Amino acid sequence: MSRMDVNQSIAFYGTIIHSVDVKKPVVILENTVVAIKERKIVALQTGVEKKEAHQLISNLNIPIENFQILRTGEFIIPGLIDTHIHAPQYVNMGIGYDLTLLGWLDKYTFPTEAKFHDLDFASKVYSQVVKRTLQNGTTTASYFATIHLDASLLLAKIMNSYGQRGYVGKVCMDMNSPDNYVETTKDSLSSTRQFIESMRKEYGVAGIVAPCVTPRFAASCSKELMIGLAQLAKEFNAPIQTHISENEGEISWVKDIFKVPEYVDVYEQAGLMTEKTILAHCVFSNDKELDVMKKYGAGIAHCPNSNTSLTSGQMNSRKVLSKGVKLGLGTDVSGGYSCSILNSLREAIAVSRHVHFHNSLSDCIDYKEAFYLATLGGAKVLHLDDKIGNFEVGKEFDALVVNVLVDNSPFDLFGDNTASELLQRFLHCGDDRNIAEIYVAGRKIDFSK
Repeated sequence: MSRMDVNQSIAFYGTIIHSVDVKKPVVILENTVVAIKERKIVALQTGVEKKEAHQLISNLNIPIENFQILRTGEFIIPGLIDTHIHAPQYVNMGIGYDLTLLGWLDKYTFPTEAKFHDLDFASKVYSQVVKRTLQNGTTTASYFATIHLDASLLLAKIMNSYGQRGYVGKVCMDMNSPDNYVETTKDSLSSTRQFIESMRKEYGVAGIVAPCVTPRFAASCSKELMIGLAQLAKEFNAPIQTHISENEGEISWVKDIFKVPEYVDVYEQAGLMTEKTILAHCVFSNDKELDVMKKYGAGIAHCPNSNTSLTSGQMNSRKVLSKGVKLGLGTDVSGGYSCSILNSLREAIAVSRHVHFHNSLSDCIDYKEAFYLATLGGAKVLHLDDKIGNFEVGKEFDALVVNVLVDNSPFDLFGDNTASELLQRFLHCGDDRNIAEIYVAGRKIDFSK
């Protein structure tokens, strides 16, 4: 596998599709030139004739051999963003859905994650999950790793090697955990500091891979640990990721442990609520909790496949959006049985319809809003929307070249289709076979070498 030189200039001409904001979730730009230099988009010009496009590329000093005219059936969209995925759980993807969350953790998840002290095992699994998610169009992912420092650093190394952008979290848990898979509070805090410092030394603050402070969830973390992790996040200006309000049993357990009226109170009191906080699930988060999230600028990772597969519940995405809380999509492997954000997008649409079957179907999210959640919405949740999420000039070029006419496409076309119809067909019916090219920070990912 190899990648294009970071300093290479490239350009494309054809149909470009992206989101501008939640109120303009799908913007289709036909006959458009997008030009990239040193990772960043330097031009996005629409309504350009083909002959004019060549002159524009020449004016930008981009070599003609690096200028690609999209073929019939091709268009470009932003790279997909997975705001919540457990890399070690890839081992268990597709099994255990006869259980609900807490039983599933005990039977499948904790025993598997405990194995990641073995770096050979970790390398094999992490290489596969990074490759698989990239092939499915996930250019950015926010990963939970395990409590093991060396294995967590290895995941970051593999991501950087493949060229996938994202966060890695060394998981922290110091109570209510298996005897063979738990840390002391002191060790958890010291290893998290070492993890962040090692990551920053290796990849800098501007690299495509960054550390994320990761208390697993409130029930597995003491108040002392959570306060300490919040202080580390503040010291290093690092993002935070955790779980909240995924399962009714979990919610009752957390409220009983910490004697709080609302789950979110635990995180707020510990100092873990920030504009860089990613909260996975929020299936049962009420108005008060959503208001707290909005107050701090925290974002929600909506994981509809997992919420259904583990019989957790149905999150009301319209309610979250109407509250102005940042919302993106997560696969939550292996609570979810697919590592494709396209699957999460489809499940998000379906769950939204289920939520509103008995009231107003006009409140359902549609493919346009789901596309926003999978791209720009996810970038906002990860606090990366200044860098990625759409094709605004100045942002880095994370993108997919989609081809709906490949020979082995999972769907067929008949007659003429508008650009909007081609996008819909890809979002609803497409898969990795339709992803012709993948770019991260202006680099083309090449799995063949």
